[in-house]
Amino acid sequence: MAGGLGTRLRGVIGEQPKCMAPVNGQPFLHYLLKYLEAQGCTKVILSLGYRHEVVIDWLKEQSFPFAIDWVIEQEPLGTGGGIKLALMAATEETVFVLNGDTFFDVSLSVMEAFHQQQPSDIEATITLKEMRDFERYGTVSVAGNIITAFEEKQARAHGLINGGVYLVNRASFLTRPFPEKFSFEKDYLESFVNRQQFSGYACNGYFIDIGVPEDYDKAQEDFKALF
Repeated sequence: MAGGLGTRLRGVIGEQPKCMAPVNGQPFLHYLLKYLEAQGCTKVILSLGYRHEVVIDWLKEQSFPFAIDWVIEQEPLGTGGGIKLALMAATEETVFVLNGDTFFDVSLSVMEAFHQQQPSDIEATITLKEMRDFERYGTVSVAGNIITAFEEKQARAHGLINGGVYLVNRASFLTRPFPEKFSFEKDYLESFVNRQQFSGYACNGYFIDIGVPEDYDKAQEDFKALF
């Protein structure tokens, strides 16, 4: 999902799309693609929107060992609408979905194996990250491996948060009667969680969300060691 405006970062990155926010001389998207390269991915579909031409022009100058396609929102469709566009262009039965402004160091092959071990009616597996002393994120409740609820943002001493990496059953998602514009988090995850068809995969890997200037600055230092 690489169509974000980056409103909260405007004072730092200007009018660039959020996924193109520079980190040590490279767009944040560069690091996500390098991560996917290390994970052995063979095809990536970018869901683009705001100033998509900036992303496409940059991609044309890059070389990665996998195919990169993209879909373009002609108007903002929300996170759900952007994902739906990309899944309509995909062909695999299950598809990994990643946020374009977060990095979570998860082994996708291990996550896929975990997903395959879940009951057959599980529609999606969601990565979970344990956090301490936070108020920026909502929390996720689980019973065993099944997600039972998504809680609102509030100050917490500890809890599991949504890590922003998903493995989604493409056909199941596309058969849902969503409107053209919708939120993946509110209209899909939160609306259907009571059906107990989402599993949670907890991982202790490195996690960062560059959506606010403080964490964007933190990425500048952290990525020197990570990449």
